[in-house]
Amino acid sequence: LAWRSANPDRAVLLDRLVEGKLPDGWADALPVFPAGKSVATRAASGDVLSSLAGVLPELWGGSADLAGSNNTTMKGEPSFIPAERSTHEFAGTQYGRTLHFGIREHAMGSILSGITLHGLTRAYGGTFFTFSDYMRGAVRLAALMGVPAIYVWTHDSIGLGEDGPTHQPVEHLTAVRAIPGLDIVRPADANETAAAWKATLERTDHPVGLILTRQNVPTFPRGEEGFASADGVARGAYTLLEASTGAPAVILIGTGSEVQLAVAAREQLEAAGVPTRVVSAPCLEWFAEQDEAYREQVLPSAVRARVSVEAGIALSWHKIVGDAGRSVSLEHYGASADADTLYREFGITAEAVVAAAHDSIADAARGGTPGTAAVPTQSGTGDL
Repeated sequence: LAWRSANPDRAVLLDRLVEGKLPDGWADALPVFPAGKSVATRAASGDVLSSLAGVLPELWGGSADLAGSNNTTMKGEPSFIPAERSTHEFAGTQYGRTLHFGIREHAMGSILSGITLHGLTRAYGGTFFTFSDYMRGAVRLAALMGVPAIYVWTHDSIGLGEDGPTHQPVEHLTAVRAIPGLDIVRPADANETAAAWKATLERTDHPVGLILTRQNVPTFPRGEEGFASADGVARGAYTLLEASTGAPAVILIGTGSEVQLAVAAREQLEAAGVPTRVVSAPCLEWFAEQDEAYREQVLPSAVRARVSVEAGIALSWHKIVGDAGRSVSLEHYGASADADTLYREFGITAEAVVAAAHDSIADAARGGTPGTAAVPTQSGTGDL
């Protein structure tokens, strides 16, 4: 009682943390990103973290020696280190919020679980997505235990460019989605990234992996030109753009940086008289949690012509697109080149989505052929 009387603000904070509640109005601190400017989702994530630092003192984290690339450092926040080890470059104290895990992805995953299991705080840790392999055991145990750790996995596709195939995730989205109890969220733009952080922090029963781009992606004009708000992220998938007239003839489903390709393909298909819906599906796990009515609203069973587009293997998508569907995907390792060249040469383009849409429409009319994949563009081979 004496401590509470002497520290009323801290007592209120402690009570909130013990109850596991977020503060009233905390989401008002989330940034809103204007349309018309391209922003990497990793950069948007960094802005979100810095914006939340002042309202969520329980949030802290860092990176496995890639903080500058992962954008995991909250601006102005000191390091978590003994005061006597503080340096000009890494100033900090025992109460610092910036964690330096070192090049130890597995240890980072384990430490995040330990911090979170202790209670009261939420911890996050970042690295390149391809290095999620090194921490898989720790991630799996977090999923098994229902520990709400947060993994910030950036450089999520061949879009990272010149680092080449050793660093370019190809099978990783499917691999992490295969872990039961792990939610994988791949936002399409900056505002989806903010919404993804909001939904992640509101959930406390699963670990979450945020899958973020190195390269800039367009920020969609939410609430204008037919674009829906990013609030649908919390439901896993939502209609980003509706077909111009009546029921859609085909549904294009994308995640992350490839949603822009679905949007561009829709424009071409609509111009050709094909009513086309675009669905952004940042989290298949959250979408699977929704009731049947909502899932039917977004992906009506009557529309069998469907195309998924994602810069990784298509194994995650067969149950979504169905027998008449197509997947524009990457079924081989990448190469060292700039992002635009890689997407073009490997056939992950708006034109490939359009071609796949026409194939799917025709196949749906015939009744569908199980297991048929999208036909790659002329340059869509494993060689560059």
